[in-house]
Amino acid sequence: MLVTGASRFLSGYLVARLAQNPAIDRVIAVDVKTPSKDMLRRMGRAEFIRADIRNPLIGKVISGNNVDTVVHAATISRPPKSGSRTAMKDLNVLGAMQLFAVCQKAPSVRKVVVRSSSAVYGASARDPIKFTEQMSARTPPKGAFARDTIEVEAFARGLGRRRPDIAISTLRLSPLVGPRLNGAMSRYFAPPIVPTIIGRDARLQLLHEEDALSALEHATVGGRAGTYNIAGDGVIMMSQAVRRAGRIEVPMPFFLFRTAGKGLMGTVMREFTQEQLDYYHFGCGLETSRMRTELGFEPRWTTLQAFDDFVKGAALRPVINPEWINSAETRLLELVGAQAGSPNTKGIAR
Repeated sequence: MLVTGASRFLSGYLVARLAQNPAIDRVIAVDVKTPSKDMLRRMGRAEFIRADIRNPLIGKVISGNNVDTVVHAATISRPPKSGSRTAMKDLNVLGAMQLFAVCQKAPSVRKVVVRSSSAVYGASARDPIKFTEQMSARTPPKGAFARDTIEVEAFARGLGRRRPDIAISTLRLSPLVGPRLNGAMSRYFAPPIVPTIIGRDARLQLLHEEDALSALEHATVGGRAGTYNIAGDGVIMMSQAVRRAGRIEVPMPFFLFRTAGKGLMGTVMREFTQEQLDYYHFGCGLETSRMRTELGFEPRWTTLQAFDDFVKGAALRPVINPEWINSAETRLLELVGAQAGSPNTKGIAR
């Protein structure tokens, strides 16, 4: 079994889980970057090989070790620090193309799992309440990561047509949150002031980091082939998320969202990709019935529970105490109810 992108959070922890499974003979982790010492320790008996999936030599790693299962989780969401958009596309698209070409030629490969993203659906005002796996983006995504991910999925489907004996599972993960993962969602809610879009209250459907790992592990070890949306149940509105995180919401027009947002959030806003900005604008909902009925996977955390666990794990100190807000709302509702039932109010109503 081989897992790509081993130096990154999700791939590294997935390798650690797979290495603990006695039913798996060998686990090989590959990446161009060596994982941290802590991650290597967590990987246990897994073997790390420093290799670039863009290089044809990855074929020797797969064929020489008689790899039967390949988990491709090396796609990056933003350009590397010392690179550009060209470098990002090279890593994502050319890397997947080379890796799948090697899998096609390797007779030992019988299963390929692709970590994809709900970014393939985009985010726009034309979106349905929930996307099914058969749907595509209503408005073509503008972000680089989304376009790359769409191409990676296309390469995976091409592999499936050329090698129908290879079971290909593509998991479209919704945005991840959790106490350990310092992802885009975590960074967005970390500052005390959170810019939002006037007139919009994005529907956020999230996935707990542990559920993401469990879904990938399930698909790798015994899940059925196919394309699956992976997300927690329910949604949390942007305004509700800001409140539960104890942040201060600052609504603004979308054309000021990125520029004025930089003034409020500093360098955090500069790191957000186009897909992430669109997501904070509109959100995205996923239909997950196939995840349960065909893949046989059930998340432990709902969207709301996953978000609350992130807030708790990140130890976010509320700028405004939520209990004070709840108390104020209760008093306001009581006051409105009292005013509605007063004689003077009734007389005016008549």
